[in-house]
Amino acid sequence: MKPMLYFCFVIVLIRSASGFFEDLDARETSLSYLENDAAATSEPLMVPLTLIQGADSKGAVCLDGTLPGYHIHRGSGSGANSWLIHLEGGGWCNTIRNCVYRKTTRRGSAKFMEKQLPFTGILSNKAEENPDFFNWNRVKLRYCDGASFSGDSQNEALLSGCSAGGLASILHCDEFRDLFPKTTKVKCLSDAGMFLDAVDVSGGHTLRNMFAGVVSLQEVQKNLPITCTSQLDPTSCFFPQNLVANIKTPMFLLNAAYDAWQVQASLAPPTADPHGYWSDCKSDHAHCNSSQIQFFQDFRNQMLNAVEVFSKSNENGLFINSCFAHCQSERQDTWYADDSPRIGDKGIAKSVGDWYFDRAALKAIDCPYPCDKTCRNLVFK
Repeated sequence: MKPMLYFCFVIVLIRSASGFFEDLDARETSLSYLENDAAATSEPLMVPLTLIQGADSKGAVCLDGTLPGYHIHRGSGSGANSWLIHLEGGGWCNTIRNCVYRKTTRRGSAKFMEKQLPFTGILSNKAEENPDFFNWNRVKLRYCDGASFSGDSQNEALLSGCSAGGLASILHCDEFRDLFPKTTKVKCLSDAGMFLDAVDVSGGHTLRNMFAGVVSLQEVQKNLPITCTSQLDPTSCFFPQNLVANIKTPMFLLNAAYDAWQVQASLAPPTADPHGYWSDCKSDHAHCNSSQIQFFQDFRNQMLNAVEVFSKSNENGLFINSCFAHCQSERQDTWYADDSPRIGDKGIAKSVGDWYFDRAALKAIDCPYPCDKTCRNLVFK
């Protein structure tokens, strides 16, 4: 099995993904805020970094040429032969300047990666925090190429990822499926990966412009599904709304309808709001006026339209809650806790578990804001 796992790591690590890009420093600060908050749990399991020796000989390297890495905690008992591969998020770089900057951070170089990371949420090893996957082999792949992991026999497997890693899960789901025997149960989970080709508050296309730079600079088009590129331009095929309906492998989309990352960096970035009209609203939704809330409702409607065809497959699952949140599978308080977000009577961990193990069909879509009182909304100060 070791050769299979090594091959899997190399395939995934020559791609990468997630983050804030309004300003380089602000992006890193905002991401650190989310990640630190996600790690806030009592005595989390700390897992060391492992670099993939020999990966450079296959061209699988970080932006600065250093070896890619991962964190692994081995499974046991009933989960000893099951694997959860989780793709780290961390933004993108769409210009040479931005990519050069990333080479001096953990997003582009193993030299700056944390030597150990807390395993919480879907990566936790505690049954009371992660009832369905706690004893699986759980792997977190570090993200260091700036292009959503797309730059140039086990019993069960689940490919998951958050933010840019969530986009990577969508981009590489079928490819991941092909790494395993047909008898292996393989599914994919995308958390906060539904980045929409939406109009920003100025009427522009901030995210489309960003993605166009990523696709062009890093030649991502070579790794995009031909089912999409045969019909649409490469930048459009980096948007999951144009991909999810054609994915053959069962997939679960976990997303906040008012995704906090997209609100901050795509819908109302400073470049689209030079006078700061949206500053208070995007920092704390409680400060939004009625017209701003309506703008977010329109964004939610675009997301629901984007997953309409995807949701018709009996094998796919959905959990779209009406929260101002991001990356809900990595945070213990949103993944599985007494006061975690719910749609109806079911939380996120139970929903994902029921879908993965075929215990129940799961197509949960929340009513519009402000009906959901269980949200763990992000507030930026």
